[in-house]
Amino acid sequence: MTHPMEVEMAEDLVQEQTTTNTVNVLVCSDDSATRREVLAAVGRKAGPFLPEISWQEAATPDMARAYTEQGNFDLLILDGESPKLGGLGLGKMIHDEIDPDIPFIVILGRPQDEWLARWSGAAGYVSFPIDPRELADKVAGILTDRLR
Repeated sequence: MTHPMEVEMAEDLVQEQTTTNTVNVLVCSDDSATRREVLAAVGRKAGPFLPEISWQEAATPDMARAYTEQGNFDLLILDGESPKLGGLGLGKMIHDEIDPDIPFIVILGRPQDEWLARWSGAAGYVSFPIDPRELADKVAGILTDRLR
């Protein structure tokens, strides 16, 4: 059961964000099935009191970097198993070279690599196979923090 004070605080947060009708989230994976899985897991809204998500998809690290340089993203979701740079390297590069304030979640192939996610500066990680509830909860938590 949700505590009435939590509901009131969340409603106040939404009212304060009258200019924020959407949040921008970039998902990067070379695998279109992984990108679709992320979008399906999180949906159009990460939580009942959060703005609608405007999704941008990237199939390559170069595309993700270009979008990040041009866009104003509230969150990145990166495939740690993508070839070449991978989500860990891409997240660290964006953090170090473009914008240190954009949080990112990395999807890991092995849970043992969570230390690499911490090293890269990731705000969170999930493991393959993607647990939709876990991913949605992490996205909601990060976006809630970011919008405060």
